[in-house]
Amino acid sequence: MKIVTISREFGSGGRELGKRLADVLGFDYYDKEIISVISQSQGLNEDYVEKALDNHAWQTVPITFRHSFGAAAVMSTPQISLLLEQKKVIESIAKAGKDCVIVGRNADVILKNYEPFRVFVCAEMEAKIKRCMERAENGATLTRRQIEQNIRRIDKNRARTCELVSGEIWGSPVNYDMTVNTTEWEIKSLAPAVAEFAMRRFGGKNENPVI
Repeated sequence: MKIVTISREFGSGGRELGKRLADVLGFDYYDKEIISVISQSQGLNEDYVEKALDNHAWQTVPITFRHSFGAAAVMSTPQISLLLEQKKVIESIAKAGKDCVIVGRNADVILKNYEPFRVFVCAEMEAKIKRCMERAENGATLTRRQIEQNIRRIDKNRARTCELVSGEIWGSPVNYDMTVNTTEWEIKSLAPAVAEFAMRRFGGKNENPVI
């Protein structure tokens, strides 16, 4: 079984890279699918689950919980319960034994014992702002400053959650097998290169090369 995890800065294109990478490799792909499973198992609306997890409300949990993630269960908030359920879902994906790409959700640390190929995707701030503006929904009226503030807030939350879950530093190069800076790249052209690195890391050859 081969697992690729994608951690990413907001606006860096990490989600698109993960999807294209799964297509190149012929792997299963998990992103919002994880939210769907959680919502079904808990009988909750998908939008509610996604917002609850992405709002990172568990940041009030003392950081000392990081060495025993299960200890967070004593914090009986809905967000903590969903965080623990998310961990179970990610572990169940790995236990299924199928090759896959998982985007976000701290899958890289949750599945550490499975030795995944861990990718961190980053970009310069201007490139992230530009990507966010290009992908903004119709009618969105956020200014460049507001977009930058959102990027910084979301990335800060992701770093805090990673610290809570694992005690590791989010984005630190030593915690990943590959760091990809997408600033000057088209994501589509990056995917085959990352796929090649991944397969070399797994000791195999990509059977679905893209020339």
